[in-house]
Amino acid sequence: MCLALAAFSDLLEMKIPNRISAILLVSFIIISPLAGLNAVVIGLHIAAAIAVFAVCFCLFAANVMGGGDAKLLSATAIWFGFNASLAAFLLYVSVFGGLLTLVVLLLRSQENLILAARIPVPRLLLTAKKIPYGIAIAFGGFAAYPSSPLMQAAFAQLP
Repeated sequence: MCLALAAFSDLLEMKIPNRISAILLVSFIIISPLAGLNAVVIGLHIAAAIAVFAVCFCLFAANVMGGGDAKLLSATAIWFGFNASLAAFLLYVSVFGGLLTLVVLLLRSQENLILAARIPVPRLLLTAKKIPYGIAIAFGGFAAYPSSPLMQAAFAQLP
């Protein structure tokens, strides 16, 4: 739900509220012990989020990535931990991000036609200089979540 809200917020307002990332972080801390993850594994998940945040912070400082995107990507990374599911998540985000960028650039190149035809496209999508990368982060999270440790733990507890 948080990723869907972040995607819609980024699409419509080009902003990702901090509370969405905070909810993702706090809910992981609450849910992970209930899902059977031990303290070491939880620590590795936190370390993964910190590592992703460090890279995202550098990208933000270089003006390559927005602050909301950096926080959302880091807060989502905590759900994957240091394992193959984190790599899958980041790969999905990059693929969806590339596709999203191509679509946005195509839409922007056809701005006059879109406006003349009154096609309902969020105005910020056409006029902003940024790409709403929260959409790619959300789709990457949705695609990779079934392979996440929490989902694997939930599947392991099924009869």
